Formats: sequence, structure tokens, C-alpha cells
Amino acid sequence: MDKIFPIFANETNRKTMYNSKIIGLGYYVPDNIVTNADLIKVMDTTDEWIQERTGIQERRWVIEGSGDTSATMGAKAARIAIEKAGLTTKDIDFLIFATLSPDYYFPGCGVMVQDLLEMNTIGALDIRNQCSGFVYGISVADQFIKTGMYKNILVIGAEYHSGGLELNDRGRNVSVIFGDGAGAAVLSRTEEKGKGILSTHLHSEGAHAKELIVEGPNITHWVDDIMKENNPDDVSYYPFMNGQFVFKHAVVRFSEAIIEGLQANGLQSTDIDMLIPHQANLRISQFVQHKFRLTDDKVHNNIQKFGNTTAASIPIALTEALEEGKIKEGDLVVLAAFGSGFTWGSVIIRW
Repeated sequence: MDKIFPIFANETNRKTMYNSKIIGLGYYVPDNIVTNADLIKVMDTTDEWIQERTGIQERRWVIEGSGDTSATMGAKAARIAIEKAGLTTKDIDFLIFATLSPDYYFPGCGVMVQDLLEMNTIGALDIRNQCSGFVYGISVADQFIKTGMYKNILVIGAEYHSGGLELNDRGRNVSVIFGDGAGAAVLSRTEEKGKGILSTHLHSEGAHAKELIVEGPNITHWVDDIMKENNPDDVSYYPFMNGQFVFKHAVVRFSEAIIEGLQANGLQSTDIDMLIPHQANLRISQFVQHKFRLTDDKVHNNIQKFGNTTAASIPIALTEALEEGKIKEGDLVVLAAFGSGFTWGSVIIRW
């Protein structure tokens, strides 16, 4: 057997395993700032009510006719990340695009970015894991790079929420939360040990899928059915969130994902130099920060000015933290997300 399959007989013949590291980051948000005062004009709410429950003061929303979509915003963020990485679009071997608000039902935004950036005919993968989309994307990219399949992978998280929100009293609990924007990261191969992505950890619990959902249109309740019914009370095509239920699960799963990642690498919470949580709700981030006894300088939040940008929130916040000098070489950086699905996960990085 050794003569027929020599590759299995010699340990040194096995393919080299690499590490992956983030070498470029970028983000883009629309210029249009929508404050809590602006929302008061179209729904029965107050600045105090919004800030007390979410921590949000303002968010960015696309202006109709501006040309901004999930794909075009993702492409803008990607150009910045690729430039920061010192690469060109032709150097990218694979593309991963995470969003819950694609330009079309199909095809996905990945192929649109491939075209917008005039890339080679590389593979483009679309991920639909909502708030956890970027963490899932990083995990997939990490595995492709570790096995040597690709060298440079672009991971994008982008959302165009504002076009699908119910801007009235009925939809206010959800509509005040979400913002538009995009973030991107370039992951590249490295043979440096103990640096880059140390581990990723992914989970899901579909039993609670309908606690945070856009239910229609779907294959059994398609657009023509909704139009024929002409039912003003049909809110299936607007986001629904059982806020208290989601909050209770989020604080548990955030913590579990972080602990799992730390334990997998023989680390403790005191080793964390920077935590970048998905910007779902400032109260959730503060709860997790308190649980792990992290000081303010070890957690980066920007939901106050951008709202919840779902798959884009972590790459936007990570880019900001790096640009503000909050992340230095050798720092332990933790990314953690929880969202619809339910899905959640963490990424442990030695910068």
C-alpha cells in the first residue's frame, strides 16, 4: 500500500498549513445622517426612549437615487481595504459577501462586486447569516487560506436596511435600530506562527428563527400573493423582532462564544486587548463588557452614530478601532456576533 499511496506514508509530504491574517480594512457609510429627532417627525417616539433602549443617537441611511446599494457600498469599502492591504483587485483570489439585504433575490451581491471591481473570474460566495454574517465569512476565509487553497480573500459585510423599514408607529421598535453601510477586510496567507486568526467558533439554533425574521415574500407567499391580497395589515415583508427574547439570548450566546474562543486558545478574559462586538444594541455590549470586567478602552462601540448595520457592523467598528490606534501589533482582538437564525460566533485574533 505504501508504494501505491506514498503521500500517506510520509508525513512531510502533506500540504503545508498556513495561518491567515487581516492585512487591510475599510468601510463606507452614506453621507445622509438620520438623527433621533428626524425619526420623531414620522413616528411617535422620543430621543430618550431610543437612547435608553438601544444607545443609538443617529444612523446613516441611503438617499434614494444616490446609487448606493448593498453591492455598491460593499465595493466602495472593498476598494479601501484592498488599497490598505497594498494589493490590487487582481490580487484577490476569492470573494465572500455577507448581507441580509441583497440588491436582488438572486443573484447575490458577490458576483456584482466581482464585476464592479473588475476582478478576475474568481469565485464569489454569498453568506446569509445576518448579524453573524461577517464572523461566518471570516471563518470560511480562514479555512480556505489555512489549507492553501487561496492566498488573498476579500470578505465584505454590507447592508441597505432603510429601504425596507416600516417608518411609522407600528414599526418603530425595529426601524429606529437599523442603519446602512459596508465594511470589508482582506485576509492573506502568513507562515508566521501565533499571529493572525487563531480560531473561529460558529453556532446556530433554528428553533428561534421566527423571533427575528422577515417572513415574506417567501416561496409559499410570493409577491403576487401579497399584492392580490392587498392587505394593509400584512407586515410579513417588514422585519419582526421579539426584542426582549432576542436580548436575553444574545447576552448568553455572546458570552458563550467569547469564552469558547478564549478557552480554545488557553486564554482568559484578562488577555483581551480589544473586543469588537456586533453592534446590535449598546445595552447588550455593555452587559457583555461588565460580565468580562473589561474597561472602556478595551471595547469599541459605534452603534451610537451608525445604528445596527448587521453584517457590516463588525468590519466598520474594527476599521474604526484600528484607525483610532486602539489596536496595536501583538494585541489580542476578539470579534463576537449574535443575530437572526439564531446564529452566533466568535473570532480570536492575535494582531
